[in-house]
Amino acid sequence: MNYSRSDAKAHAKATMTGIWAAALMPFTADHRIDDDGFRSNIAHWVDDLGIAGLFISGKQGEFFSMSVEERKRSLELAVEATGDRAQTIMSCSDQNLDVVLDLARHAEQVGADYIVVHAPMLHFFSAHDETVMEYYRTVSDVVDIGIALWSHPDSGYLMSPELCNRLADIDNVVAIKYSVPRDMYSELSELASDRIQVSTASEIEWLDNIIELDWQLYLCSSPPFLLQTAVDRRMHDYTQAALDGRFDEAREISRSLDPVRAALRDTRPPEKPHAHQKYWQELLGQVGGTVRAPMLELTDAEKAATREAFESCGLQLP
Repeated sequence: MNYSRSDAKAHAKATMTGIWAAALMPFTADHRIDDDGFRSNIAHWVDDLGIAGLFISGKQGEFFSMSVEERKRSLELAVEATGDRAQTIMSCSDQNLDVVLDLARHAEQVGADYIVVHAPMLHFFSAHDETVMEYYRTVSDVVDIGIALWSHPDSGYLMSPELCNRLADIDNVVAIKYSVPRDMYSELSELASDRIQVSTASEIEWLDNIIELDWQLYLCSSPPFLLQTAVDRRMHDYTQAALDGRFDEAREISRSLDPVRAALRDTRPPEKPHAHQKYWQELLGQVGGTVRAPMLELTDAEKAATREAFESCGLQLP
């Protein structure tokens, strides 16, 4: 990190902007992390697609299938591969708080720009606000690096806008990935956008959020590298048009992506999101690789249906 704890919020407001993507982690046929494949993907995402930041070893990256040492290695690989060409935000999420703190310290030590920490799963709780406050205070106490909150139904509850607004007062809390209904993140934008960057993972809502909520950050999922190629950067183009105030042009460009979105969405088997996205990566010329058990691979029929939709969706290839 190249900022002090006291400057974390201002640094994030100035630099944590644009399109960020949640990285998939390629595994080899024998289920090792594919170091070279990961480096190759990062180079493409950053240099060819212009992605501003990468979210490393989150749910898309199958962190749940990796050992703590592998997760640490993935953070190191990402820092090395991005260099000064893009920023990184490292997922330190885990149900074991000691693991969260260990990963947070490691991310800070190896030169990550930010970390993101998922709200804890709290079983059998009828209330949770004070516990969540203490959870994030504990993380904040051990590192100076900027922290992004992350609220998602997977926790068994959603952090309310009011709770998030309280958390935004922590001096090194700088952002939130707020995977909630639009009315909730709209309310939080009104309450806390003076202190933190508010964003959500839905690409389909990103354009409206730029126009209507004045958002500057897409944080984040995999569409930035699944809907684009080196010669077809329509997500980048509609984002830039919207940020420049050319809203009609932005909407037209975004609508043109609907066949690509539909092809990606409609061929995805319900139980195989990771394998499907990795196969789509392969069709794009990226390194997809395998998934790890217990995740399921695509069948030949599922691959054929995906390939047919991909080839007819209108995405331009180099």
